[in-house]
This record gives sequence, C-alpha cells and structure tokens, in this order.
Amino acid sequence: MTLAIWVMGFSGIVAQVLLLRELLIVFSGNELSIGIVLANWLVLEAAGSFLLGKKIESLRRKLEAYVLVQTMFSFALPLAVYGVRSLRGAIGVVSGEGFGLPVIFLSSFLLLLPVSLPHGALFTFGCRLYAEVHGRPSSWAVGKVYLYETLGTIVGGTVFVYLMLPYLHSVRIALIVSLLNLAVCLVLLKPFRQRRILAGTSAAASVAVAFLLLGRGADQVHRLSVERQWQGQKVVYYGNSIYGNVVVVEDEGQYTFFSNGIPVVAAPVPDIAFVEEFVHIPMLSHPEPEEVLILSGGVGGVIREVLKHPTVKRIDYAELDPMLLEVLRRFADPSELDDPRVHVHNTDGRLFVRMSPHEYDLIFVGLRDPSNLQVNRLFTEEFFLSAEEKLERGGILVLCLPGSLTYISEELRDLNACILRTLEAVYPHIRIIPGDLNLYLASSSPEVSRITPSLLAERMRERSLEVSLLTPGYLRYRLHRRWLDWFSASLKGAREGNNEDFAPLAVFRSLWYWNAIFAPSLRGWFGRLEGIGLGHILSFLLVLTFALAFLLRLGRSSGVPFAVASTGFAGMLYDLILVFAFQVLYGHVFHQIGILITALMSGMAAGSLFMASFSERVRRDLLCFAEIELAMIVFSISLPGTFLLLRSNPEGALIRWIFPVLSFISGFPVGAQFPLAARICLKSSPKLGTTAGMLYACDLMGGWVGGLVGGVFLLPVLGLTKTCWTLAALKLSSLVVFLASSWNMV
Repeated sequence: MTLAIWVMGFSGIVAQVLLLRELLIVFSGNELSIGIVLANWLVLEAAGSFLLGKKIESLRRKLEAYVLVQTMFSFALPLAVYGVRSLRGAIGVVSGEGFGLPVIFLSSFLLLLPVSLPHGALFTFGCRLYAEVHGRPSSWAVGKVYLYETLGTIVGGTVFVYLMLPYLHSVRIALIVSLLNLAVCLVLLKPFRQRRILAGTSAAASVAVAFLLLGRGADQVHRLSVERQWQGQKVVYYGNSIYGNVVVVEDEGQYTFFSNGIPVVAAPVPDIAFVEEFVHIPMLSHPEPEEVLILSGGVGGVIREVLKHPTVKRIDYAELDPMLLEVLRRFADPSELDDPRVHVHNTDGRLFVRMSPHEYDLIFVGLRDPSNLQVNRLFTEEFFLSAEEKLERGGILVLCLPGSLTYISEELRDLNACILRTLEAVYPHIRIIPGDLNLYLASSSPEVSRITPSLLAERMRERSLEVSLLTPGYLRYRLHRRWLDWFSASLKGAREGNNEDFAPLAVFRSLWYWNAIFAPSLRGWFGRLEGIGLGHILSFLLVLTFALAFLLRLGRSSGVPFAVASTGFAGMLYDLILVFAFQVLYGHVFHQIGILITALMSGMAAGSLFMASFSERVRRDLLCFAEIELAMIVFSISLPGTFLLLRSNPEGALIRWIFPVLSFISGFPVGAQFPLAARICLKSSPKLGTTAGMLYACDLMGGWVGGLVGGVFLLPVLGLTKTCWTLAALKLSSLVVFLASSWNMV
C-alpha cells in the first residue's frame, strides 16, 4: 500500500505540470491562464477528496474501489493531453487568436476534471485503506499518507524536470504515468485471486499501454495530436526544452517560430516594418554606436539590421533558451549569428546585464510586453538602474510596449504610464515614438530628446544604410510632433504607481490589458482590484475573524478547518513569494528554482513525518497546534527583512543556500499541521474518510485561493512586503478563531 501512495504523489505532480504546460501553449503563454489552471486543478482535487473520498466509509469493497479510481486516472491522463491539443479546433479558435477569461476557465475545468477528480479521491481512499492494512489509529494513517504522497511528489517533480521533459514528448510521458499506475493496481490485487475480472482488466490495459510505448504507437498519437493542435498549418518541428515548448510552422518557404504558443521569430523574411523601426531609429539616434547589447528577440532581423551600421564593433546577444537558436539554425540559417562581432550568451538577460564587464552604447530589450514575472524583470526600476550603469556616456536604453495611433484604452494608458513613470525615475531624458508599438528611448544625455527626422536621415546617408521602409519621408511622418502631443494627452488621468522588482504592477496592468481584449465584459473587475489596498484587506480579515469566532463559539464547532485552509493558502503563497524573490535577486535559473520547490516539498514531508511520528507523544495537541500557527505568523513577518538583507549582496555565494533553507523552513509547519489537525478533528468525528477528505479539501481550497489571488493580485498589486504582511494577518486571524473555538474543548 505504501508503494501505491508514493505513486499517487508521483503521478499527481507529473500530471499537473504536464497538463499545465500543454494548456499554457494553447493559451499563448498568458500568465493569467496559469493561475486559472492551477486553481481549477486544486478545486477539482478538493472535490474529489471530499465528495468522492467520503464514499469510502460506506463501501464494503474498499480495495476494489481504490483500484477502480486509480484505473480511471490512468486512462484519463493521456486522453486529457490529446483533448488539450484538440481544444483550438474544437471551439474554432485559429492560431494566434486569444481566449477570453470565461473560455479559459471553462475549458481548462472540463479538461482537468477527469484527471484531478479521481486523483483527489485517491488520497481519502488511501487513508482508509492504509489504516486498515496496518491496524493503526486513523490520525496516524492520515499523517503517513500525507507524508508518502509528499515524498512521491518530490520524486515526481524531480524526475519530470530532469529526466522526462528533456527527452520525452507529452504523450509518451502520460502513457508512462498510466502504465505505472496500472502496474500498481496489479500489485494491489495480486494477493486476492478471486478478484479476477478487475485484475484481468488492469492487466489488459497494462499490455495495451506497454504496446503503445514500446512500439510506434505513442509517436503516432503524438504526431496526430500535434496536427490537431495546429490545424491547417504545416508543422515541421515540435519540441520541448526545460524552458518551454518550441514549434516551427512552414508556409511556402517562410518559417514562423513559436515559443509556448507565441510567435517570436519570422524567417527568412522578418517583420520588416517593426524591425527597421525598432533597430534603426535608436541606432541613428546615437552619433557612433560601437557596442550593442540585445536582450532576447535578436534573431529574426534585429541583429542583421544592427550589423548594417558600419561603426558597430561588438554585439552581445542574451537568449535564455538554447533550443530556440538550435532550431533556428536548422531551418532558417541565421547567418548573422556567425559574424565575429556577434557573441551569443544562453543566459538570463538581466543576469547578463549584472555580470557583463562591458559598457554599451545601446541596450535593446527585445521583449514587448511585461505580461509575466519573468519578462517583467526587464521593465522594473531596479533593472533600469542596472542598465543605466552599463551604458556609456550618451548611451540609450531601448524598449517597446503595446500602443495605438487611433485609440488609447484605459488599460493601455495605465500600462504605458506605469513604465514611463518608472523610466522617468531613473533617466532624465526620454524620447517616445508612438505607434502600434510605442518605442521608448531613455538616456542620461539630453541628445536623445533632440533627435529630428533630418538628423536621422543625414546619419542614414552617412552610414549608407540599405533599408526598405525607413525613408526620410517616413521618418518625418513617424517623428512628427503631433503624435507625441496626442500620446501625452492620452496618458492624462492614468493611475499612479511605478513598476518595481518587489511590486510588479506592470504585470497586473498587462493582464488587465489582455483581459480587456479577449473578455471585455470582465474588464471592470481589474480596475476594482487595483483599488484594493492593504487597509481594505486588514479590515476584511478583522470582520471575518470576529464573525467566525462568534459563530464557532455559538455552534461549539472547531476552527481547525479554517486554520488548515489558511495554511494551504500560506503554503502556496510561500512558494510564490520565495520563487518570485529568488528570480528578482538572482535571476531566472530554472534548475535552481526547481531546487526551491523541492526544498519546500521536503520541508512539508519532514514536518509531516515529525508530527506523524510524535503526535501520540504530544499530550497538549491544542497548544501545539497554536504554536504552529504562531510560528507561521513570525516567519511571514520576517520574510521581507530577510529579502532586504539578501538584496544588499545579491551576488553572495550564500544566496544559493539561503533560499533552499527558507523554502524548507516554510514547508515544515505546513506539513506538520495536517496530521495534528486530523488528530484533533478525529476526537469529535471518528469517521476517518470524512475527516481526512474534509481536511484535505480545506488544504487544497486554501491553496487554490492562494495561487489565484496571490499570483494574480497580491504580489503584482500589493507587492512582496505587503503580501507577507497580509499572510501574517491571515494566520493571526486563523489563530484567534482557533483559540476562540477551542475554548470549548479545554
């Protein structure tokens, strides 16, 4: 039975991350869709744990029920992968077209339901069976199952990232997980020969899945599902790296390269209009550009156009995913990368800026929209300060944002105003060229504000530039004063706020802008959310605390479920906070972030093991529960100060060890509280299935709210420090409610 619990945890994390990646590709990498998918996964797991799991108490054949549910999960996972890839064609959405918020929520909910619902039920079923098999108390069984599932999750996450993802496609991964679960079913049924029908079904299913894996069936299903995902287009390459998904589509010799469903490069013919404006207007604004830094988006024309300037001596190009460049070399032959002046660095752009020994005449940010936390790191005040230190005297930082020459919506206005104010906090001189993509040129020199169409045209002639669209007449049109006056007038009335590392407001406003395009009926909600401050949240928690304390005292009910839900919220938010802070302070190194998540899960496992082993020796369990709540309050309050200390020396060698330690510490009380909560609740409700299902559902529901609210609202709008204070206030609320309700039990 222990093996089955391990496999449950292993399969759950692999299925969750696998389907999340597949849905993220379909939803064009939109940050908001990640929160929605994770929220749906957790709420469906909670429903399976509570609604289906509690049925175990009334069933006579509990083992057969467990095997049946595990078999359902085994079949559902590969079918869900195929269903996700068929989604666009099923609802008639073509490639490049976005999804509205309601469609993302409903479609991901329906696709995840047959996978996460039975997986959630397996936890409650497993608790009941584990108690019967070992003949131990119910609270002991809940703690052990929670521990072994967490250990399986740690192994599953590590194996998926380091062994499965780099070498196997999603269909093959899903089939391997299915075969593993079916094999466990056979092991569970082996001692019971009379259950031949169920065992025979599991054996036949195992043989069928093994046949697909060992033969060509898995690859054929994979190709068929890719064709359905990209209906009407000729896919010549489909692959996964540890950083994302890369797809190449070919149309009459023209290749479009997609990263996580988003078109990033067109070759061999690039987007001439964008590339020439993005490169040559800034390059011509500098009297003699020699050293240039490009952060992402360099291939597909940008580097080629920069090389046309005869004064250029060196180009540093930072691109995170090496697979993208490898595939480009295979299909598009980007010869500009072979120029001896071009130096390619497969590393995070922000990390490269901090570590590079060179100073530059121009720094190009090749990403166009801070729609997620990773991209946003190149649009914050701290990055602008770092870039300013790497610019030569008169150097220019170049970036662009979504824009329009006809109508600036409220969402577009606030997004551009946020980045403009942030630039103004660092650079005294900023030149804006409004357009469908607003071009920003920031510098410490006033020369950037004095550029004229005639000056650019003269330098273009001096450098003998061969261009297609950037004529002197077009320059006079694009740089005409009326566009800048109109743009400045359109920004009047914009909301206040700068974009900072620990307060990534631009992420929220970018999501608001995206939502206004694809789900306009919900656009007002984002504006209302941004108006919510820390004072509003604290007032709400104060009212909630008194209301729950009064109602639970009146009904003589326990406050443990609320505490467990708030701990689930805290566990999810600790994960987001630590990964987010690590990205800000150190940079995006994917394997290091994987270590952080593993450390968090290890802390949860250690806490669960500690409490499961010593719970029977704890005589004052109510006091111990309250001490765990208090420890989480203290930890939440201490996090901002810890990050500020680390921020003073972000290159220190100890940072690689401090963050995993913090992750472990944050997970320990989360894991320790669950078995203790089960012991307390089982004193008043001896039904193990119902109690375990209820507590597990509370834990998952808390994580659901934490993932959705924390990732989409708290961190982007309130910032990291106020989010930690909110978390401390929530745990203080759950402590007060627990103490008030527990007075009845003393």
